[in-house]
Amino acid sequence: MPRNANDSTLLADCHAHAVELLHRNATPAGVLAAAPTQRARDRDYTAIFGRDAAICALGMAVSGDRVLERTAHIGLETLAAYQAPNGQIPKFVAPDRREADFWYLGCIDSTLWWLIALAFLDERRERRGLLRRFRRQTALALNWLAAQEHQRLHLLQQNEASDWADIMPRSGFVLYTNALWYRVKQLFALPNAAATRANFNGLFHPFSARLAEYRRARLLNEYALTRARSRDLYLSFVNFSFFGEEGDVFGNVLATLSGAMSRAAARRTLDALLARSVHEPYPVRSVVQPIRKQSALWRPYMARHRQNSAWQYHNGGVWPMVGGFWVTALARHGRKREARTELIKLAHACALDDWAFAEWLHGRTCAPRGMRGQSWNAAAFLLAEHAAG
Repeated sequence: MPRNANDSTLLADCHAHAVELLHRNATPAGVLAAAPTQRARDRDYTAIFGRDAAICALGMAVSGDRVLERTAHIGLETLAAYQAPNGQIPKFVAPDRREADFWYLGCIDSTLWWLIALAFLDERRERRGLLRRFRRQTALALNWLAAQEHQRLHLLQQNEASDWADIMPRSGFVLYTNALWYRVKQLFALPNAAATRANFNGLFHPFSARLAEYRRARLLNEYALTRARSRDLYLSFVNFSFFGEEGDVFGNVLATLSGAMSRAAARRTLDALLARSVHEPYPVRSVVQPIRKQSALWRPYMARHRQNSAWQYHNGGVWPMVGGFWVTALARHGRKREARTELIKLAHACALDDWAFAEWLHGRTCAPRGMRGQSWNAAAFLLAEHAAG
């Protein structure tokens, strides 16, 4: 895999540091989102987050470390214990306060990630029987998601700022969320999966696919078809009369991995992301072009904590966690050489600031930002390493 001995050493070091970080952040309730500094405590990063715990479970399960493999499920169990009566999985759980948080406008993707991770672990020898054990909680979670599904388009609907990009204005039908939804439909043999896939392509890439014949859907497409400037990537979201073409990298990458895209569409998408250099110098930027303050999509809350200005946080920052899925997507689509090159760059990103595994990097300066010791960065590296072979 490595191009030279230095690359081999770097990857081995990154693997060791990633495993060590996950061990260090492990608690009886699951893996914390980040290393337990005072700053992390003040911002609740020492809680068990739904999406973080799920992504950590995926990486831990393929880590090759027996302790991590055996304990990958613990965070998922904690989340199940705090599941809402209607079936929703929390954004995070703070076990020390015995408190579950469901975010301002609701958190839609924790439930999706929890189901995906539960099914992933259940397929593995170490954890068979998880789905049977959590049969009631799984049914509740699926029912809650079904209540968010449009009854003709069979895609999930959501408020803005209610998924992993929780201070971004994506709303209505969101690419990232529905890529996960299609994967959940596959894993749990849910009804109308074919319609979900067809409308996923027709709505988020109307330039190459048709939306279902349904009169309420026509306006959703008309604005994009007449106003979109970029047509090589899937739209980040589509609402009644507006849409996002900033180029959501995570959403597009997950769409290539979920099975929602054809092989040709996945190839076109990966080519487009490579052409936009979202992987330079480190994999990957969260968006192709940030939303600027003068844009109609800009929201005042995007300035919260001074985080989401252009090239920062979800608005153009570099996310090593997303980089792990980027490497995985390249490998899954037969681009092993590129995947291996990107894995090395991902290891370099994790190594910055004395193996900080920083939450994100500035999209222009690449200065480490956010929390140190981000668990899902470590897990995503292990997942990418496993995929790249």
